[in-house]
Amino acid sequence: MSEANGMTDGQLIQQLALLGWLKTDSVECKQLLTAVTGMQVARELLDRLSGQSRIDAYRRECIQSIADYVKKNPRASQRELNAEVEKNVLLFASRVQGLDSGH
Repeated sequence: MSEANGMTDGQLIQQLALLGWLKTDSVECKQLLTAVTGMQVARELLDRLSGQSRIDAYRRECIQSIADYVKKNPRASQRELNAEVEKNVLLFASRVQGLDSGH
């Protein structure tokens, strides 16, 4: 889902369907709005139940930590880089595993 000006594709479609319904009061626009809104709600519920948004956040944090380390330590040896990557990947894995166990 791309975001343009802070609105996802799904939100844009939802707003277009709402606008169409408000302008025409047609059954077709109302049905489209109902379907799009239902899909948005279902996707959000699935995301919340699966913890996918937290997994994505943990992944970004892992990558950012590794990138920060590389920037701060441009002369780190391959061994040091490998250790830092391993440390961050293990942290990411433990955080994701914590989601599965309900923490």
